[in-house]
Amino acid sequence: MSKIKFGTDGWRAIIAEEYTVDNVARVSLATANWVKANFDDPTIVIGHDCRFAGDLFMRTAVKVFVNEGVKVKMAEGFVSTPMVSLAAVKLGCALGVVITASHNPPSYNGFKLKSHHGGPLSPDKVQEIEDIIPETNEIDLAAISLDSELVEVIDLETMYVEHAKANFDLAAIEQSGLKLAYDAMYGAGQNALKRLLPNTAFLHCESNPSFMGQAPEPIAKNLKELESFIKECGDIDCALATDGDADRIGLYNGKGEFIDSHHIILLLIHYLVKYKGLSGKVATAFSTTPRVGKMADHYNLPSEVVKIGFKYIAGIMVEEDVLVGGEESGGIATKGHIPERDGIWMGLIIWEFMAKSGKSLDDLIDEVYEIVGPFKFERSDLHITESLKQSIIQKCKDGAYNNFGEYTVREVGTIDGFKYFFDDDRWVMIRPSGTEPVLRTYAEAPTLEEVRKILKITEETICN
Repeated sequence: MSKIKFGTDGWRAIIAEEYTVDNVARVSLATANWVKANFDDPTIVIGHDCRFAGDLFMRTAVKVFVNEGVKVKMAEGFVSTPMVSLAAVKLGCALGVVITASHNPPSYNGFKLKSHHGGPLSPDKVQEIEDIIPETNEIDLAAISLDSELVEVIDLETMYVEHAKANFDLAAIEQSGLKLAYDAMYGAGQNALKRLLPNTAFLHCESNPSFMGQAPEPIAKNLKELESFIKECGDIDCALATDGDADRIGLYNGKGEFIDSHHIILLLIHYLVKYKGLSGKVATAFSTTPRVGKMADHYNLPSEVVKIGFKYIAGIMVEEDVLVGGEESGGIATKGHIPERDGIWMGLIIWEFMAKSGKSLDDLIDEVYEIVGPFKFERSDLHITESLKQSIIQKCKDGAYNNFGEYTVREVGTIDGFKYFFDDDRWVMIRPSGTEPVLRTYAEAPTLEEVRKILKITEETICN
């Protein structure tokens, strides 16, 4: 059988090609053996999202755990990744497993590992599990029954909803007069928000394992229906979107304009410090705007930039007092919850901010701009050949790019990928994806027109 490799955020593969019952069993056996070697009398909590055959693959993993004598708390129905992470903490589990491929295209499924802290398992421990994945599956899965005293079925969604009710002033949001919308992208967040804020307008909150043929990633190009809905309604104040397993956030203002994660992170810092009186470190991924550092300095908060992959931020959140941890791709966590990305949780913070302040999202963003200055950001994913991708990365390593058209490189950051700074307000970044066959380019500038110009010049420079 093929060698199974864990990427930036777990193992993901195409269903019926590499993602098979036998391969899920192989990964599950390694997981069971690792957890037994590292914990006394361990329990694993497991759930699946809305993807095709999620329940089948979850039950495959549970059968392996039972066969190895590991106790299991198995989710009832589909759940979000944050629900499993929260359960790992609240139920005292050694490990959490989520059968999900997150925001990947519908043909994929995956296997995410969550620590007992309630966030991604650290890279070194993930590697330990990967290293002991057997070459074949020798377990007779058909002979194993889930009717076992080792298996307990639990309602993780209700646990999450009650936790959210205890942490937010939902009445203030409901009574604020705000008209809100939520696009679940056919993902695992679709029921929780209905229970928390039932007067919200809901889109794509029904079962559709194919996600209508689109990757459930909450970025502007995938949310055209939500954008149109906001513009047609004319009275929506803010709209939230989450990805397939509801750990990533997408956000729209009342004009139907996409609000990127950089702005969300800045809004969260601003609200939590100025309005709620909290403090702590700010940890962000390398692809995030440097303006986060400027905001942290404004509020006298320590800040740190880490490699891309939320597991690196989660590692800091477990060890240190972190106020906000976030990445460009929509994965953000805050103090007072779990060290885990949570799209619904971040949306609730923003909506509570709007309700309590009585201000529009644009007004709140203007408050942020008064501190860090106005800016725009966009990412472009280049679907190019592997040989061209490797050639470009080698040129980056060799320092071949001193300018991109009229833009002269002043400084290069290399924490994870290559970030070319032109001046204090403009930069472009080049990085290969850790989970998909694409080369990502990211750019920031004072206007969206200039951002797109920089991305176009960058593509012309590196692809010709």
